[in-house]
Amino acid sequence: MAKTLQVRDLPDDTYAALRTRAAEQGLALSAYVRQLLTEITRRPSNSEILYRAAERRRRGGGGASTEDIVAIIRERREG
Repeated sequence: MAKTLQVRDLPDDTYAALRTRAAEQGLALSAYVRQLLTEITRRPSNSEILYRAAERRRRGGGGASTEDIVAIIRERREG
């Protein structure tokens, strides 16, 4: 069953930006916000990502270490 969500004290500039973006996509504001919220909840949370990473490391599939990643980033920045 669908639920209703009311957002109080939304800043005027945030509301205006949402209305503009909704209009750009040809959507009503409520449809646009519903779409945004649905997309957000389909992505894994930070805790889910960390849990999955810990599970991969535990199973031996850790991949590159933090040090390796930092070294690669520095190398590419320096050219």
